[in-house]
Amino acid sequence: MIDRFDLGHPRRIHVLNAGGAGMSALATVLAEMGHRVTGSDANETVFIEPLRQMSVEVEVSSSRTPLDPAIEALAVSTATPLDHPDVIEASRRGVPVLTRADLLGVISTHRTSLVVSGTHGKTTTSAMLASALDHAGTDPSYLVGARVTSLGRNAAWRSGDLFVVEGDESDATFLGLQTSIGVVTNIEPDHLEFWGSFDGLIAGFEQFVDQADHALVCADDPVAADIARRLGAMTYGTDDAADFRVHSPRTDRLDSTATVTHPGGDVEIRLTGSPGMHNLRNATATLGCGLLAGVDADAMAAGLASYRGVARRFEPRGQAAGVTFVDSYDHLPTEVRSALAAARLGDWPRVVCVFQPHRFSRTEALAAEFGEVFSDADLVVLTEIYSAGEAPRPGITGRLLVDAVASADPTRDVRWQPSLDDVTAFLVSELRPGDLCLTLGAGDLTTVPSRVMEALEQGSSR
Repeated sequence: MIDRFDLGHPRRIHVLNAGGAGMSALATVLAEMGHRVTGSDANETVFIEPLRQMSVEVEVSSSRTPLDPAIEALAVSTATPLDHPDVIEASRRGVPVLTRADLLGVISTHRTSLVVSGTHGKTTTSAMLASALDHAGTDPSYLVGARVTSLGRNAAWRSGDLFVVEGDESDATFLGLQTSIGVVTNIEPDHLEFWGSFDGLIAGFEQFVDQADHALVCADDPVAADIARRLGAMTYGTDDAADFRVHSPRTDRLDSTATVTHPGGDVEIRLTGSPGMHNLRNATATLGCGLLAGVDADAMAAGLASYRGVARRFEPRGQAAGVTFVDSYDHLPTEVRSALAAARLGDWPRVVCVFQPHRFSRTEALAAEFGEVFSDADLVVLTEIYSAGEAPRPGITGRLLVDAVASADPTRDVRWQPSLDDVTAFLVSELRPGDLCLTLGAGDLTTVPSRVMEALEQGSSR
């Protein structure tokens, strides 16, 4: 079906779950390509109004309106069940039912596609890349997993030849893209319910690197580096043999700088609001990808200096009662460790880390690994699991992480506060001037900083 569906001329496409981050980004790109796009969702979300401002008609209702007889394709996500009434109706009519991956695969053939993949870091790196290329004057198209602060949105279709795509491995979307330059930030066990095993996931990334016209792989990640060696891909990182080598790093509470040695010489890179060695690696991948695409090194460095982050990636949320609040989407062990390492470099008197586990399956598989990642936190607060739509599993709760942390380091100060109300009340009573409160997780924990700041401000005004 994907080979026969032509996006080279205007089509009428209806997008299910258009209020989601991924599907709204797809709808944005399709609309800006010139297609007539409509959408539907059961709930009003922050992504819907921007679509309406682009003249994309989105119906929000818990009841179903019959599909427009004129639609030529139905776009669905991997979460859309096969027995969804619109899927059944479209199939009955002979209307193609295309997944987000199907459509991105077709879209990627219309531009020189720069695809950023990896177990973690791909949203930040693809956002850096889109922002830097924009600042360098290439007018790139892009589709990123979060709103890019400097660009004001998470997706666009523009006049330049380059298309930056965050390549999702969770459902093998990245394997369906026509990849001119492919980046691999790292490879760690995740989404094994889809891949079957870690070896299956590794094989997927190996295929991604093999089918890219050019690949740039992190030399500091052992699994990714092994693929690079076997397939002859270019590399980046702190390793002495890396083609794009980052060295002389300097980082403080919110900023970081380094020198990158590349095949054409040296260039200084500077990041504002993105501290930590992991972000310097992301910036080096961005620089390398830009150079491989033919963009000048100094222009890419200037673009990186203009980057101002993405929502929920070490995002400063404000201050109250002398406490600084930073919120981040990090929810895998390496991500949590990196975020806390960046926080520790800021020389805060005390780092209070609040972590919300994400998905029952992930918590069950990675509980032991989480036990050792909080060493840079002075106080660890753990909550109940955010299900992300998964059904509960017997015996799998957030207490598994409490036990894992206590087992890894019996001296670690760890507190169990299962609900967000519990967390809020605890933080209001516990936080003190000078603290950094770092909330980590991919779920609704992101609402806590505002709640705590409001309570602290009300308390200080009495």
